[in-house]
Amino acid sequence: MFNFDRDRFLRIQNGAISLKDELDEVIDELATKGIKNVFFVGTGGAVILMYAAEYILKTHSTLPVYTEISSELMLMDHQHLDEHSLVILPSLSGTTKETVEAAKYCKEKGATTIGLVGHANTPLTEATEYSFVNFAEDDTSCESFYLQTFLITFRLMYKRQEFPAYHQLMEELKMLPEALLKVKEATENRAKEFAQKHKDTSYHILSGAGIDWGQTYYYGMCILEEMQWIKTRPVHASDFFHGTLELVEEDTSILLLKGEGRLRSLTERVERFAYHFSKELTVFDTKDYPLEGISEPFRPFLSPIVFATLLERISCHLEEVRNHPLTTRRYYKKVPF
Repeated sequence: MFNFDRDRFLRIQNGAISLKDELDEVIDELATKGIKNVFFVGTGGAVILMYAAEYILKTHSTLPVYTEISSELMLMDHQHLDEHSLVILPSLSGTTKETVEAAKYCKEKGATTIGLVGHANTPLTEATEYSFVNFAEDDTSCESFYLQTFLITFRLMYKRQEFPAYHQLMEELKMLPEALLKVKEATENRAKEFAQKHKDTSYHILSGAGIDWGQTYYYGMCILEEMQWIKTRPVHASDFFHGTLELVEEDTSILLLKGEGRLRSLTERVERFAYHFSKELTVFDTKDYPLEGISEPFRPFLSPIVFATLLERISCHLEEVRNHPLTTRRYYKKVPF
């Protein structure tokens, strides 16, 4: 695969999974004290990647869950944030200003805070009660954050006796990094072709639903817009028919992410419409990937991780054919704002 280090990828994703025992110890301790609700709090892409864990809790647990943007949380006077709240705060750098401030704010409210970072001895690790470190970089951070938050989420449900298949899932997750490598390999040619075809495309509509909506939104905003300066319209598959459909023309690029959960019918509806009115529909379907070692009932949980890992191949080829490194910025961390 082009510009890809297999050993590095496996090391990072296995590193995320290896945090399980430490995370279990903390979650078990907190569960005995009582957790009234869970908050996923972060800035930019980091908080968007928490949407999948939020979706799992909302659809498989009665534990209340909230996903909030760091800067907004500190201004909104959230009535459910208190000493019985568990707050998860991700930041790859561990230095994201708003997230560090939010961690301090949550502690002042009496909440228990857990930081998920890529680097030790950073401001966020100092601002949270518990911190977990797994080195990653932009091209590997999505899967790492998904895995860590899933470990927390499923452990919470297990302690509440809401997920009886917990131990089987945890065993199968160990097989996922290798399965993701095969996803990348299977996508490589399509990714190269997509990049070549769309290197000059100035606008994409992206659509997804359910557990995959966060990854859809993330890829449009944080990769295509921030890292490639390409205009996008990420739209939930349900909302596609309440405005966005009127933007579709014969040459409109539509990137559709089809997962395997309960909301698959929503993306299929978008697919049927787009097939008739655009010649530039690109569909990625997790059903096309075997995911060896993963049982059928668990596949819908893992679709955002699959999408993250295959979309990375598109990003890699886009930066090459467009001569636009993914690290290039005009404003982010360049000018005060």
